[in-house]
Amino acid sequence: MSILIAKPVRRLKRPSSVTRKLPGRSNEIQLRGASNLDTVQYYHHKAPFVLESGAVLEELQIAFQTYGALNRQGDNVVWVCHALTANAEAADWWEGLVGEGKLFDPAHYFIVCANMLGSCYGSTGPKSINPATGKSYGADFPLLTIRDLVQAHRLLQGHLGIEKIRIAIGGSMGGQQVLEWAVSDPALFEQICLLATNAFHSPWGIAFNEAQRMAIKADPTLDTDAPEAGKQGLEAARAIAMLSYRSYESYRRSQSETTTEKIDDFLASSYQRYQGLKLHRRFDARTYLTLSKAMDSHHIGRGRGGATAALAQIRAQALVIGIESDVLFPPEEQAFLAKNIPDAYLEIMDSHYGHDGFLIEYEQIATLVSDFMGRRFVEKTRNTTNAAQSSFLKKALPGSERF
Repeated sequence: MSILIAKPVRRLKRPSSVTRKLPGRSNEIQLRGASNLDTVQYYHHKAPFVLESGAVLEELQIAFQTYGALNRQGDNVVWVCHALTANAEAADWWEGLVGEGKLFDPAHYFIVCANMLGSCYGSTGPKSINPATGKSYGADFPLLTIRDLVQAHRLLQGHLGIEKIRIAIGGSMGGQQVLEWAVSDPALFEQICLLATNAFHSPWGIAFNEAQRMAIKADPTLDTDAPEAGKQGLEAARAIAMLSYRSYESYRRSQSETTTEKIDDFLASSYQRYQGLKLHRRFDARTYLTLSKAMDSHHIGRGRGGATAALAQIRAQALVIGIESDVLFPPEEQAFLAKNIPDAYLEIMDSHYGHDGFLIEYEQIATLVSDFMGRRFVEKTRNTTNAAQSSFLKKALPGSERF
């Protein structure tokens, strides 16, 4: 057995070249020695982009955000892949992990987060203008897969001159992207962190997504010119999704009534409507359809001889984090990843937040990832590992197991 300790250290900075748009100006400028720009940047790919389905996007725009600077060795890159409805501004939606004094501190790392292809936060998606028609794609936007999203990331990686990624991290759909990328380009990553994600999207997860899509498509205003087109459908879809994102205990703690006298207008009902309204105010219904379909497409073993064979191709050291109360991506799915990735550690967090724990449990995640990046793990004996695997389906125990 051995203990590996390799604490990350602060490196010297070197200039890097990125492109951004200045507020109020239409021209683009090149920036040298870029650091945290506090604004979303844009990469324009002026060439056809062939999708896994065979469809072609004539050009791409990728919105992205960076924090910190690339060091001289080029080995301090942290790449964050976001989940379904997030954006490139990781310091906002993951504020407990990204920022000054946090786990991913711009003083030490060059942190990149790209808005995924198909989204409505600056990257090419259904709301974008189709060059062939001069109008937004809308329902004509082609089917995307997780592999398409990763190919877009690879274009941005090349644009930024990144040749090595210290660690890539993502939760849920973001974890699916990290996993696909680690299989398709094994030499690129030193470490990866997969939170509340899976090797292939389950029938259960696809069913939840289909129920949400049915709600959106049942809205007669979808794809019309109405000011709030798709509003009610998207709100209903989000309400459905919340049942998979949280847990029974989470609702019990936050939505229980303080009186026994009510017969209507319950807190839980109000909460569902509020969550739907929040998403409608910041997201797009057609985009939701596109990205949920992309999530359904996720299967790491497609064309690779199955999931087990595909996971065996990963060369990065992997930290796999599950959440005990997660009903959408249950811990069994993370156990499968950890068992079949050659160099992987499994951690199960104890949280009542369910799947959303990967967005909320900052302290637990920071501790686990910090230790992982420092490689402060003691390898378990083969007997201990096998015992943990055989008993895992009975109960997902918090703690670290070396697979």
